[in-house]
Amino acid sequence: MLRAFFPPLAALCLALLPATFPLQAEEKSTEPTKEPAPAVERAPLEERSQDDAISLERQLPGREQQQLKAADESFLALWQPANAGEPSGVLILLPGEGESADWPEVIGPLRRQLPNAGWSTLSLTLPDPSGDPVPPRPVATEAPGKAEPAVSPEKAQEEGPANTEQAGSAEPNTDPAPPALSRDAVQKAQTDRVFARIEAALAFARQQKPRSIVLLGHGTGAYWATQFLITREPQDVRNLLLVAAELPAGYEPALEDSLPALKLATGDFYYKDLPADRDAALRRLHASKRQKHPAYIQITMKGLPADRATEQEQLVRRIRGWLSLHLQAGADKGQAGE
Repeated sequence: MLRAFFPPLAALCLALLPATFPLQAEEKSTEPTKEPAPAVERAPLEERSQDDAISLERQLPGREQQQLKAADESFLALWQPANAGEPSGVLILLPGEGESADWPEVIGPLRRQLPNAGWSTLSLTLPDPSGDPVPPRPVATEAPGKAEPAVSPEKAQEEGPANTEQAGSAEPNTDPAPPALSRDAVQKAQTDRVFARIEAALAFARQQKPRSIVLLGHGTGAYWATQFLITREPQDVRNLLLVAAELPAGYEPALEDSLPALKLATGDFYYKDLPADRDAALRRLHASKRQKHPAYIQITMKGLPADRATEQEQLVRRIRGWLSLHLQAGADKGQAGE
């Protein structure tokens, strides 16, 4: 009896199998298809100079901070009024590439100590150098379980072909990439941004009705100060100070080619123990003699790498001495007070 029972049972199981598989496939087909995740746009990071400015806003007293407007952007400037009843004027400080408005060399010591000599100081934040790409902000990733439940390896293996088919069905991005700007266009945009900030600083300084306005640039800030005065020719700025002047990479003309054209009272401070600075200063001196610059004076300094505090004190004393002996007044008194 047992031998006769098994063949019919096996035949019955085989008969049920074809009906079972289509049912499972039909159930799977009713599952909703997953749409491909949209591409996430990465917001650019802030400029390094903007991050530095935010740090200064946290560290320094609010009374020293001025938010100035230049074109369509705001920037931080640090203001220190003169500790005198009748200030000598306003000194606008332009930091060099990679420096902040309170840089510990040159900019910071001058902006804090010159008010004791009767000078108000306004130190600017300049934009990052042109040509430095801003890294994209990383996309925040969510842990499994928040956006979607984690998929087990077995289920991933089962759904692999379906996911591949869905990914392949997404249309590729055919939007053309934005055209790359030429070097001249990039440099012009950078020049416009820097000049707009200097203009905003001058507007703020004029509100104080100073007796004199002096522009001082350190490093590449010396280049921007020189080019601004040559291009815009503000009548109430008749004094220019350069400290360790430097040409931004890729820019022209060289300082020795443009500086002598400025018939302003000019103090050119440089460190004689740096061969590159010494050679560049010698070229500027020769050019000023050829152009018969009426008020160009070079001041040699000695670097003190082992004693930076004394080095900065020496610089402050030299700047104070130049302002006392060589400041060109006259026209700027009438213009600045209007």
